[in-house]
Amino acid sequence: MFDTFRNAWKIQDLRKKILYTVMVIVVFRLGCAIPVPFIRPEALQAWVGETGNLLGYIDMLTGGAFARCTLFALSVTPYINASIIIQLLTVAIPALEQLAKEGEEGRKKLTRITRYVGAGIGFALAIAYYFLLRGQGALLYTEGASAWFSAVVIVLTFTAGSLLIQWLGEQIDVKGIGNGISLLIFAGIISRWSSVFTSAKNYLDLAAEGETKYYFFLPLIVVLVLAVIVFIVILNAAERRIPVQYAKRVVGRKMYGGQSTHIPIKVNMSGVMPIIFASSLISIPGTIGSFFPTLYDSTVHPVWAAILGAFQYSGWAYAVIYFLLIIGFNYFYVAIQYNPVEIANNLRNNNGTVPGYRPGKPTSDFITRVLGKITLVGALFLGIVAVMPIVLGAVSGMNIALGGTSLLIVVGVALDTSRSLESYMLMRHHKGFLE
Repeated sequence: MFDTFRNAWKIQDLRKKILYTVMVIVVFRLGCAIPVPFIRPEALQAWVGETGNLLGYIDMLTGGAFARCTLFALSVTPYINASIIIQLLTVAIPALEQLAKEGEEGRKKLTRITRYVGAGIGFALAIAYYFLLRGQGALLYTEGASAWFSAVVIVLTFTAGSLLIQWLGEQIDVKGIGNGISLLIFAGIISRWSSVFTSAKNYLDLAAEGETKYYFFLPLIVVLVLAVIVFIVILNAAERRIPVQYAKRVVGRKMYGGQSTHIPIKVNMSGVMPIIFASSLISIPGTIGSFFPTLYDSTVHPVWAAILGAFQYSGWAYAVIYFLLIIGFNYFYVAIQYNPVEIANNLRNNNGTVPGYRPGKPTSDFITRVLGKITLVGALFLGIVAVMPIVLGAVSGMNIALGGTSLLIVVGVALDTSRSLESYMLMRHHKGFLE
């Protein structure tokens, strides 16, 4: 990977793209440091930092901007939610499905619709964020005309910040290198990793004071993190190739077809999306408990206290439910992306067959079985990576929350960016490769 970046830097056009991408990331990080007026962010930081809280998860994706109430506090969350909603509706609404099949022009229209939906979600989240700040006593003005003016400024600033981030991501797509939105998430997560070294130093200090168990757990966690990174790299590249043979056909005086190819099915087809869905869903009870602390009192609300206790981040019930949700969402996400019947019909229409299986239903049944097996392997992989930090934290007593999600995003984006650089260099120097 480092050789790829070094070679890419030698190409002038690619060097300009890399510098432009870095410049956009710098602008993004500056926006994450500029506070929104009329707010006291210290009133929110301790509450958001609670482990297992949905707001803490959002703060991780925003690189800490959410807790600090900055210009980019909403980060790419509205755009991601809009993209997920449009992607799901594409399967359910025929008009959107038709747009998805219209090629480049249809994708442009879907992108425009996604922008509008993202703007609406950003405005709604900005209003919700304002009332959250109001409930936590983080506003400077809460009465009179000053309160109304500050509310308008805060909501519009958060909304404008989310739209600006969306525009910055699109600029990276057009003028930079890699996927813009993914790179901004990558930059936000990396910016918070400095706290890892601070935590390691604190645990070493505790070990020096007599807690000798940290001398064992710290090296063990480092080794496991390196092993997980290697595991992620291997699984992201792994795929099952279904062989396909195209029959020969004569059109006029020319013969077409007759070649052999394959259908690649990646082991990790859904990426990190099942973890994002599962994390958002399982964090809802903890977020409700944060809004209503009295629900944790077993003498007043015994049922709610038992439910919220089961959803504590360090509890075994949390880990088990989290693992099962990841598997379920992984199957769901793959199901809306791949249609075995459509794949089989496309093969039959193009005179393609899978060796050993007749065209039509036998082929679709075979692809369904392969998808089921590959999806299970990918789901188990995602579940293990996501749950491992929880298990290690419960055993060692160390706070390593959300480490699996961060690693998946960071490693995945780094690999995608590296592949983009390699593809660009291959396109420019294909003659040299052929020689």
